Amino acid sequence: MITIRPLQTLEELHACEQLQKEIWGFEDISVVPHHLILTTIKNGGVLLGAFEDGRLIGFVYGFPGIENHRLKHCSLMCAVLPERRFQGVGYELKLKQREAVLAQGLELITWTFDPLVSPNANFNLHKLGVISNKYERNLYGDMRDRLNAGLETDRLTVEWWITSPRVQKRLQQEQRVTASDLPVINQTEERDGFLINRDYSLKRTEPKLLLEIPYHWQRMREQNMPLVQEWRRQTREIFEHYFAHGYYASDFLVIEQGERKRAFYLLERTTREVLINSS
Repeated sequence: MITIRPLQTLEELHACEQLQKEIWGFEDISVVPHHLILTTIKNGGVLLGAFEDGRLIGFVYGFPGIENHRLKHCSLMCAVLPERRFQGVGYELKLKQREAVLAQGLELITWTFDPLVSPNANFNLHKLGVISNKYERNLYGDMRDRLNAGLETDRLTVEWWITSPRVQKRLQQEQRVTASDLPVINQTEERDGFLINRDYSLKRTEPKLLLEIPYHWQRMREQNMPLVQEWRRQTREIFEHYFAHGYYASDFLVIEQGERKRAFYLLERTTREVLINSS
């Protein structure tokens, strides 16, 4: 059974440091240290741990911030040990984070993620109901951990409007969009076991568009880094163009075609107000 509760003791904060090393492969210089975490949680920060049989297997951590003269919560890390991923632990951590931030009277949580990591995109956009229209090039510069080494750290900054009708409906698991008949920005094909972009358009104007990315991203990282870098350059151009023309990333769809899985962003030309007040 999983128990989620605040981490408070120095022993627990040191366990959080160790978990960062196990999950990301951080060197000591990259670990968020216990004394910094302690200072933030004593001043409005939120640090929640997931325990299984007394062992820390995941955590979520963030702190207050300001955006456009408005208070928000900035979520820095949410992570689960590899052997316990895709089993609902991260989802429960985010729900508890939402409860804690709501208790502080805040309505917005923001964080960043790599737009080419399809499991994270599905978790953030489809399950939690975040939205994004902000693409940031090489945000963190050169990172030395095993998940980011060798690739520019482009990120989407997402907004999780935790009191909105949109998020409430997502958390009730009311499903929404299908991919049938929606226009696709990029034309792809499988070549030598990897997905490639044959072509893509920056001239689409339909209100809803799909953008395909590789489903098996980690395998591509391990076996074909030049192709990974090409996907980074191409999707960077696509996201920046369509965001500049009024589109938001509003959902993420995984489609099964026989034994193959395909992954698509849904981009919508709309406003923030319309999105967060819809499903």
